[in-house]
Amino acid sequence: MFSAILKIHSISVTIFFLIYFIKTLLLLSNAYEKLERFKSYTKILEMIISTLFLITGIYLITQIPEIKTMLIIKLIFVAASIPLAVVAYKKNNKILALFSLMFIVGAYGLAEMSRAKKADASLTDGELLYEKTCAVCHGNDGKLGMAGAYDLTQTQLTKTEIVNVILNGKEAMPKVQMTEEQANAVAEYVLTTIKKQ
Repeated sequence: MFSAILKIHSISVTIFFLIYFIKTLLLLSNAYEKLERFKSYTKILEMIISTLFLITGIYLITQIPEIKTMLIIKLIFVAASIPLAVVAYKKNNKILALFSLMFIVGAYGLAEMSRAKKADASLTDGELLYEKTCAVCHGNDGKLGMAGAYDLTQTQLTKTEIVNVILNGKEAMPKVQMTEEQANAVAEYVLTTIKKQ
């Protein structure tokens, strides 16, 4: 369920962003008639997308074990962009529209930065890599189970299978950006320390 909601959220965020980008371009280029037509054509779609964006976003926030500073900043950007956009498009105010778009782009950029979450290429310590990239969903003890994560203390996977899941993802778990050497170190840590708990 988590992966389906995450996918719906990603799609709705992308469509939401595209709608606001097009509306801002039309406003900035003084194409007021085209902007009004575009708003009338996309009004229902925008309401549906905004609702999906909001509902799935709230659900995903409830699945996070701790709210970090970057997420708070992202939420502030989104919250600030909405009233700015409403006023901007209602009064054809280019400056407010530009600020609204900048906030949306900023929130989108922060989301992409946190999603990338790349491990330091020089780091090969399995425990540190695990803490940096895995503990948020699996927990430090492997039992957290956040966002559909499996209890790693109960894993029956081999080291090779764990490496494959890390590098390619599986079900709700996205692939993790790390080298094969790093994935091997994490798999070794899971099998020798986490599974033994």
